[in-house]
Amino acid sequence: MTFRFPPEFLWGAATSAHQIEGSLDADGRGESVWDVFARRPGAIEGGGDGSLASDSYRRWADDVELIAGLGLNAYRFSVGWSRIVPDGRGRVEKRGLDHYERLVDALLDRGVTPVLTLNHWDMPQALMAGGGWVARSSVDAFAEFTTAVADRLADRVEWWVTQNEPWIIALLGYQLGLHAPGIRDLGASVAAGHHVMLAHGAGADVLRAHRGVRAGVALSLFPCDPATPSAEDAAAAWGSDGYVNRWYLDPLAGRGYPDDMREHYERALGRELTEIRDGDEAAIAGRSDFLGVNYYTRRVMAAAPAGDARPFPWQVAGPSGDVARTDEGWEIAPDSFRDLLLRLHRDYPFPLLVTENGGVFGDAPLHDGRVRDTRRQSFLRGHVRAMGEAMAAGADVRGYLHWSLLDNFEWSLGYRPRFGLVHVDYPSGRRTVKDSGRLYARMIAAGTADVEESEDA
Repeated sequence: MTFRFPPEFLWGAATSAHQIEGSLDADGRGESVWDVFARRPGAIEGGGDGSLASDSYRRWADDVELIAGLGLNAYRFSVGWSRIVPDGRGRVEKRGLDHYERLVDALLDRGVTPVLTLNHWDMPQALMAGGGWVARSSVDAFAEFTTAVADRLADRVEWWVTQNEPWIIALLGYQLGLHAPGIRDLGASVAAGHHVMLAHGAGADVLRAHRGVRAGVALSLFPCDPATPSAEDAAAAWGSDGYVNRWYLDPLAGRGYPDDMREHYERALGRELTEIRDGDEAAIAGRSDFLGVNYYTRRVMAAAPAGDARPFPWQVAGPSGDVARTDEGWEIAPDSFRDLLLRLHRDYPFPLLVTENGGVFGDAPLHDGRVRDTRRQSFLRGHVRAMGEAMAAGADVRGYLHWSLLDNFEWSLGYRPRFGLVHVDYPSGRRTVKDSGRLYARMIAAGTADVEESEDA
């Protein structure tokens, strides 16, 4: 049956500052950890960096017109932390705040709801002198940054995401070293992830001093399924769920960090988790007015072989076989998206905002200028339908923000992966709305995924 989304539903797209802005030396911006990381040989596929990105710091007004032209009524963007507090602490750069104020006002003038993210991975490099997120002082630095942005924009911005994907920051930035700042230390990753969560609580406390503000955190959530019906693989899937999902969901919901995962960490590290102090879990709990859901795919898990050297007794085993995949090899699994939303509705007491959902598809403009990205269209339609099914079954989902508005700088993968509803020709900056963007516009106008194919599709 066709599901009709409510009139107040937020339909939008998402970006992040470092991935689209470029102009790294403009208006007093300080260095971020990604500026420094990108200079490491081999750190970025193709050897690129964020100095150009999608050139949106200069082309922001054009991008607002794109947003309005697609009929979006919401836009998630992030504020570049190092644009606002170039030295990490202390001095606030007014020119950076002026830029984001212009963006917010232009969105509001066009009836577009701003969804503002504070930290989308671009911590000022100056804070690395004290250890970055490994240092507890990072929590105070983030609260000061939040205060500077909120004092300027909280009278106009209702939806605030404090932190984007704490697990990815901890995993790729501090455990595996594949993202900035490039640290490879399990203990450092535990401390970093915990301090990001503490910073969410501190930032939410700052934001809630302003009337009418909603504060949330965006989590990268991956349903974890066993590779076989065996008890061993079921235990592996549950352990993976603790590592990826429950370690962040439970403290937000006031349950503290899950005991089973704490035991896994302490066994792997050979020590107690002294980073988590008395009162910390209480400082995280009860500070989320909504939960941001970033969903891309699921994890199929198996028990690790006996004697394996990995820190936890599980491994990613699939999916295997002939399944639909993005160009990055990720399984396209909209049913898992539906099930995730229903699980969150059942187990965690938050209104939900889908803050990211998308896939890598490398379609380029053809001879007629059109980008006929049929696979992204199928992806989009399937996931919006799945979201509608979850809402029909009771899930409290307030909006859907597709990742992403624009093709952009995709972190350590450079400029190869293309996630955008809008194609970007990086040398010229030219924007071309893909057929998926046209489909999304029709879905928004109709309030349902079940729209007919366009005659010119």
